[in-house]
Amino acid sequence: MSAAAAVASSTRARIARIETIRIAAQPNVVWVELTDEDGVTGLGETYYIPSAVEAVIHEMAAPLVLGMDASRIEEVRQTLHACASFYGSAGAEQRAFSALDVALWDLLGKRTGLSVATLLGGRVRDEIRVYNTCVDAGGCLDQTGWLERPGELAEELLADGFTGMKVWPWDRFAPQLQSELVTGPAGWSAMGPAGHDLTADALEAGLACVAAIRDRVGTRMDVMIEGHARWDLNAALRICRALEPYEVAWVEDIVQPDSADDLARLARETRVPQCVSERLLSRQRFREVLEAGAAHLVMVDVVWAGGLGEARRIAEAADTFHLPVVPHDCTGPIALAASLQLCAHAPNAKIMEVVRGFQRGWYRDVVTESVELRGGRALIPDAPGLGTELQPDVRARGVVRTSAR
Repeated sequence: MSAAAAVASSTRARIARIETIRIAAQPNVVWVELTDEDGVTGLGETYYIPSAVEAVIHEMAAPLVLGMDASRIEEVRQTLHACASFYGSAGAEQRAFSALDVALWDLLGKRTGLSVATLLGGRVRDEIRVYNTCVDAGGCLDQTGWLERPGELAEELLADGFTGMKVWPWDRFAPQLQSELVTGPAGWSAMGPAGHDLTADALEAGLACVAAIRDRVGTRMDVMIEGHARWDLNAALRICRALEPYEVAWVEDIVQPDSADDLARLARETRVPQCVSERLLSRQRFREVLEAGAAHLVMVDVVWAGGLGEARRIAEAADTFHLPVVPHDCTGPIALAASLQLCAHAPNAKIMEVVRGFQRGWYRDVVTESVELRGGRALIPDAPGLGTELQPDVRARGVVRTSAR
């Protein structure tokens, strides 16, 4: 047998078991582990309504993919989407398929001894600049910080190596949902219906956060504005126009990204770069935005939008329009690991989102290898697969559900 044939033979093994793992400490996260007939495993992850994702995996996906060749990732994807296309696949189905796809790439990397970035077509970089999404976690009171002392927080982040920070100054003035899952430290929600009445006082109060950062650190800090789709188009235009003198890095999802034409108005009628959108869950949705000229930066979430294969296609589509891709992560350590492999491969990857409190807190608690941050940059592993696994005791902390041949 030739060397090439030996390698090809080693990649072929059938999917023998699918497991989902959930722990009470992270109620929105579900991990998906695939095991092939030789006992090699691959790990995936997704976020939000994990019980619905588990139902899709065990009741719909498992009967279809158990016994399939684990190396035929595209065939698995086509099989799942062919079934789901009968009734739609934009919610729990797409999150489930994303987690399975990531797990398959990780498994293939483990079998071949290659990193996912190499399997995607090769690496163009070994590290990438990161920015910090400012939430309270892991001993880092970053959300409280930008609310109460934004300039000081910016200075602290610079000292910690970060040159970018994401904040959401206007969410607190939009209609609120009262839920422990989405309520911030000041009692306001990062989710809820769109606001239609942005007062002048609220506009100025939100702007004061950005002004304080600029007054303290100047342009040494990139400021990203998260909108969480909390405003209608008129309010969004007012916010974006008010931000123009501050040269923010981008405004992200200030309106719901469900109309490419409306997003295009933001891109045309303000000078603030528009970042769109972790909420678009397939390359077809991104195509509409790109063709409408409605985005300056393309944000893809690997564990929502279809997995690594689909994320690569989205990154390539963005590159076709000479636009950068900026992967999303405020969800989990496997999402971050997979996103970094995409960044290692995609030439138009610009910057990667991290939450330093998660990095120092629960991410480190559940995976064997945490992402190393150095000087405001993430070092991208070149180990087999994603370069990390769940800690051995994670299963004992929660609930494991299994489907097997």
